Amino acid sequence: MKTLYLDCQMGASGDMIAGALLELMPDREAAVAELNALGIPGVVFEARTLPKCGIAATHLSVLVNGREEGAACEGHQHHHEGHHHGAHRHHEHRSLDDMLKIVDALLLSPDVARRVREVYSLLAKAESRAHGREVGEIHFHEVGAMDAVADIVAACWLLERTGADEVVASPVNVGSGTVMCAHGELPVPAPAAAILLEGVPTYSDGAIRGELTTPTGAALLKSFVSRFASQPPMVVEAIGCGAGAKDFPRANFVRALLGASGGGTAEEILELRFNVDDMTGEELAFASSRILQAGALDVSFAGVVMKKGRPGHIACVLCRPADRDAVLSAIFVNTSTLGVRELFCRRYAMERSIERVRLADGTEIRRKVASGYGVRRAKWEADDMAAYAVKHAIPLSEAQRRVLQGQT
Repeated sequence: MKTLYLDCQMGASGDMIAGALLELMPDREAAVAELNALGIPGVVFEARTLPKCGIAATHLSVLVNGREEGAACEGHQHHHEGHHHGAHRHHEHRSLDDMLKIVDALLLSPDVARRVREVYSLLAKAESRAHGREVGEIHFHEVGAMDAVADIVAACWLLERTGADEVVASPVNVGSGTVMCAHGELPVPAPAAAILLEGVPTYSDGAIRGELTTPTGAALLKSFVSRFASQPPMVVEAIGCGAGAKDFPRANFVRALLGASGGGTAEEILELRFNVDDMTGEELAFASSRILQAGALDVSFAGVVMKKGRPGHIACVLCRPADRDAVLSAIFVNTSTLGVRELFCRRYAMERSIERVRLADGTEIRRKVASGYGVRRAKWEADDMAAYAVKHAIPLSEAQRRVLQGQT
């Protein structure tokens, strides 16, 4: 499986993500030429090298009608609702529908067009919520809007060209302090970016004063990334660095790693453990089902001898961090434990899928398949196999033999 990993230790913006993906292309000049041929009105892409702390990185600049969007907002565009402000008074403003019509007219594949619309809609909904207005009332300053749609189109087009099956990203650094925008001085992250980053692991180490993650960057991450975690095990085949417009004491770029992950996954999970010595087997079985329904990945019980020689059980529950509160609640409600121990673990797992095999008599049997790290395993679904044995009034062993041979 081909995995794209985005290292967002210095946050993310549209131009940084696009620049990092551009560096993954075998022929960058040809890729820029193809981007310019997509037909974005008044937009010209230019790629140039911007050294960051001595490291070469690519900045994908966007010229709109011959000029680059200004640095009024820390070098990145920020959209605002439909009023003229200050120096922008003489510029036209566009609605979301106007922007989506522009997208629909571009020479994009259906998948890229769908992704661009999704990202731009995420951005518009976040701006709508931040300003307390309906989406249809949100308008975008012409130059900033075209700059943003160009970044989004470039990033989505380049993502498709990478051929990545999965996109994983690190927790996102949002920066600190404030940022000046058309509405005045706003806290970092800007309101729309903060809304878009809900549910995403973010942080600020306080070392960088300024905005590191823009609304456009946040919208791209929200659309692209399937999970946020440390870099998964992968054989890296290409590395790209997308430069931000500003310079900081720390190298300001998004790093993109593209490679083969071996078909498995790695993720952070929690292992919740607790002891019980006064529950029957039936009660433990009921508790297990309720804990699984609350979001646990797995529940198991091991028999032990507890204090005063009492027989008891140690329970081990696996869950994702996002499901911890619901799973803990289910544990306390459905078991007699008075306390739960929490361990943070890193889990490596093979990719799992379900195949459906139709036999000659029309019976469908599910087969569970696991693959990754050079290994492939398959196992028939026990419930389906048992149902097949009951249907034909034969022993389970005979049902297994017939299914394996494809006979009825």
